[in-house]
Amino acid sequence: MMYFSALLIILSLLSVPSGVYSGKILVYPVDGSHWINMKVLITELYSRGHNITVIRSSDNMYIKESPYYSYITVDMGEYNEKYWNNLLSVSLLMHRNEILPWNKIIFGVEVMKMFSEIHKQICNMTAKIFENETLMNSLQQANYDMLLADPAMGGGVLLAHKLGLPLVLNVRWTVLGESHFAIAPSPLSYVPVPGAELTDKMTFTQRVTNVLIYFMTNYQHSNYFGHHYKEFCQKYFGPDVDYFSLFQNADIWLMRNDFTFEFPRPTMPNVVYMGGFQCKPSSPLPDDLEKFVQSSGEHGVIIMSLGTLFGELIDDITDEIAAAFAQLPQKVIWRHTGPRPSTLGNNTLLVNWMPQNDLLGHTKTKVFVAHGGTNGIQEAIYHGVPILGLPLAFDQPDNLSRMREKGTAKVLDITNLDRSVFLEALKEVLYNPSYRENMQKLSQLHHDQPMKPLERAVFWIEYVIRNRGAPHLRTQSFRMSWITYHSVDVILTLLGVVMISGWIMFLALRCLCVTLIFKKKNKCE
Repeated sequence: MMYFSALLIILSLLSVPSGVYSGKILVYPVDGSHWINMKVLITELYSRGHNITVIRSSDNMYIKESPYYSYITVDMGEYNEKYWNNLLSVSLLMHRNEILPWNKIIFGVEVMKMFSEIHKQICNMTAKIFENETLMNSLQQANYDMLLADPAMGGGVLLAHKLGLPLVLNVRWTVLGESHFAIAPSPLSYVPVPGAELTDKMTFTQRVTNVLIYFMTNYQHSNYFGHHYKEFCQKYFGPDVDYFSLFQNADIWLMRNDFTFEFPRPTMPNVVYMGGFQCKPSSPLPDDLEKFVQSSGEHGVIIMSLGTLFGELIDDITDEIAAAFAQLPQKVIWRHTGPRPSTLGNNTLLVNWMPQNDLLGHTKTKVFVAHGGTNGIQEAIYHGVPILGLPLAFDQPDNLSRMREKGTAKVLDITNLDRSVFLEALKEVLYNPSYRENMQKLSQLHHDQPMKPLERAVFWIEYVIRNRGAPHLRTQSFRMSWITYHSVDVILTLLGVVMISGWIMFLALRCLCVTLIFKKKNKCE
């Protein structure tokens, strides 16, 4: 009888839905490589019983139909893939030898203008959502538990404020730059500004450079990007709503990095580090690819990929790279979507797509030739594969400079790239054991943590669902003025008290001295 009762209890427990804390999540992502990260979170949340709705643009590149989520499609207007193609062309031209320094500045301004146009179109897309009464009514009636957004574009943050939803950010960058600078104390004496390619150990000259770059990038981001969101907030929320405070008021910041990659720096209670959350153990390769890898013998394999956007380089650069690969005994797998290089060797396999994670986890992979995107670097750290870096644009030079500082990467300037330079760099990373040893150490540090990064990220998302936000973890510092934040008013008040007290003491002593002198003079008389 006891056995039968216990069996009934077990069966009743098994019949209870597993998603005890399952919720309805609205997702406002960013396309491109950022979507790859967001999709990892969405897939895991779906597996735990959550109901997910994704807002996407009508001309998105990667956000396609999926059983893991429903979607809402919004017309994006003129914003489409041509902006990215133009941006990539400009970025590549900036790295050519014939481009003079002052022309690079001009091209840099053009890049900022192109990004400004993208942010403008994001605001236009969000405005179409706000002005569509049917859509807004359906969003409000859906009773979402939270909104998950990537603040590299600001649409999700604006929509969360409009709907009054708790906000979780899947973040590395915000509209105004690297995410830590938006929410955490960032002393410029030892926190390097992205783009400076500095470390946390700076000389006086480097600290001057760091400060100048900080103010310059703040001006650029505010001037080219921020004004679109400022105008949007004034129109839809009124003049009292500061658009950047909406970012800073997010409940949880899921950071796509950690301190195996980042230099030590101050952080905040609602910052959760999930660096490498998209990484996983390698799976078996397709048979044809495995056969090619095994044919490398004791020499092993080099893999090269320049990410989701950079499928090809300028022809003469690809010819130089191919010529260098051809002189090595290793086999090479190269993700390349452009014309076949004329100097391609028999040891090199060109592919339109590669299972990057599975190749990095293969025992025969010796070096990863990469552009320095965050995803690729995190996967290289996870699997312990050293890097030969070819930074092209965005945050890539800064990412690779961190890897170089940690002794895990050799970084080349594409403006000076020829077959001999590329070949020598490859040989250094291949045959100098320190690169692999240092990367293996980083990999060990990454794996030595009590909870997997993806599990930690999902826990905090579900935490926000269970508690309808996390206001107790949010700092109030961003609500303070600069004078209040830095206690300038307190310092001036205390200085005033000291000065007044000192002046009163001076007057008292002076009066006492005069009195004593006067009495002494009277006695003498």
